[in-house]
Amino acid sequence: MSTDTVIPTSPAENPAGAPTRKVFIKTYGCQMNVYDSARMGDALASEGYVPTEEMGEADLILLNTCHIREKAADKVYSALGRLRDMKKARNAEGQELMIGVAGCVAQAEGEEILRREPSVDVVIGPQTYHRLPDALRRARQGDRVVDTDYAVEDKFEHLPAAGKASIRARGVTAFLTVQEGCDKFCTFCVVPYTRGAEVSRPLRQILDEAARLADSGVREITLLGQNVNAWRAEGPDGRTWGLGDLLYRLAEIPGLARLRYTTSHPRDMDDRLIEAHRDLRALMPYLHLPVQAGSDRILKAMNRRHTAAEYLQLIERIRAAKPDIAMSGDFIVGFPGETDSDFEETLQLVEAVNYAQAYSFKYSTRPGTPGADLPDHVPEEVKVERLERLQSLLLKQQAEFAKSCVGKVVDLLLEKPGRMPGQLIGRSPWLQSVNVDAKTSQIGDIIPVRIIGTGPNSLFAEPTQGLVAV
Repeated sequence: MSTDTVIPTSPAENPAGAPTRKVFIKTYGCQMNVYDSARMGDALASEGYVPTEEMGEADLILLNTCHIREKAADKVYSALGRLRDMKKARNAEGQELMIGVAGCVAQAEGEEILRREPSVDVVIGPQTYHRLPDALRRARQGDRVVDTDYAVEDKFEHLPAAGKASIRARGVTAFLTVQEGCDKFCTFCVVPYTRGAEVSRPLRQILDEAARLADSGVREITLLGQNVNAWRAEGPDGRTWGLGDLLYRLAEIPGLARLRYTTSHPRDMDDRLIEAHRDLRALMPYLHLPVQAGSDRILKAMNRRHTAAEYLQLIERIRAAKPDIAMSGDFIVGFPGETDSDFEETLQLVEAVNYAQAYSFKYSTRPGTPGADLPDHVPEEVKVERLERLQSLLLKQQAEFAKSCVGKVVDLLLEKPGRMPGQLIGRSPWLQSVNVDAKTSQIGDIIPVRIIGTGPNSLFAEPTQGLVAV
């Protein structure tokens, strides 16, 4: 996924006397990068930067990069080549244009970015973006800055809090990072090398940020982490709290109506978190729980440290606690050594779980990961054929789940205008996009609607009178 993310802020938040500059942030990849881009925008606001949706009028262009997908670095260098030409043209007119690379590709490539692309002024990693304003000041004085160390200090303590105007401009839903990094070392994954070891934010930081979001009109928060359910921190009672405890506490914040979290690891799905799904009305009945494969042999080669049977048993426990929960997952096909029999076991697991939504990809090597050195790589044409079969099954299950929603009355959080006059778009409890004709409602309302139809990527609904969502 690649999105152009403009970080809203209020010009009134700029410090007195600071020169106004414009920043354009292009965000690649996951929700955590979207959150990071927003926080970089907050940090830059204190330096006089305001957001722009037009790259051509920006004084600073930041690429917040992701290293998960294939050829991620190549795509970044291609984008930088285009920006080089833009910078040359701007400089020829006597105008400044600064270019920065942030995120996981910045962390992985470091000095190589400056070597390959002289137009880049700043390279900054995901653990040091709180130092971005200082890095830009140094770059403006003639330095070319690379800051990809794993910061000793807590970057969240050094980031300025977003103002109400900035939060309101972002909408009624928000991401909130509670955990970063990964200690699992799956053999296909670069995250431990680009994001570092698992680190949990302190409880008070999270609660304060969540309260500010709710006070500014946010109705739904999605907690983020590479392994979000690995979050641990000391609670006010002196014991170690897990993600389930955190969710119980967040559900008490006035105005905060909905909670979600992603991405989870099966090994960190404990009883307290399952109980939260059972007990908390605010915790939406949707769980993204990646399994990656259905073959124990491939799971072991991936270093997932769970079996297919253990994963299925976990799903049973979750559904026993919350029968209406919708399951989502991630799958990789064509991992080195995967046989036809291994792949058939993945299809059997998918049939057993019956996913409401899932993401699936062909395996591609990541330099520096153990998977890159494994023997018996699967031919490309075999990976393509297997991915087509898997996606066909997953899309069938997704369509069947959508059809099962028709006729249900559900609570809908209205998030943005639709294409038609009077139409609004919201998210169902199961994270589906829903279109509704709601002329008497407004963005931020949560209204009961009846699902009346399905489309390729969304549902259609009508407002209800006197009915209560199930």
